[in-house]
Amino acid sequence: MEQATLPDVLTLEETAQYLRLPVELVLNQARIGNIPGRKIGEEWRFSKSAINNWLNFQSSRSLLLSRAGAFEDDDSLADLTAKIYEARGRSEVDETPGN
Repeated sequence: MEQATLPDVLTLEETAQYLRLPVELVLNQARIGNIPGRKIGEEWRFSKSAINNWLNFQSSRSLLLSRAGAFEDDDSLADLTAKIYEARGRSEVDETPGN
């Protein structure tokens, strides 16, 4: 199946087609800020690259969340954590925000 080349800035309908989702769903998700888009006057516009970044982020985020707690019962976790902090030049976990 041949796919037409889409422009860099998409309409609501083009975005729905690109994401293979119903227009109403894309509109609702854009309104609440879950899909990156901008309302200009009465029209919605979506950056194709922002949509692609959003898709990639969502996939990465889902993967990370699915792995949360994977090391919970790993006996070597404390040793591994200590080695990481040692390699970073810290002897213990720094609880200071931003570090």
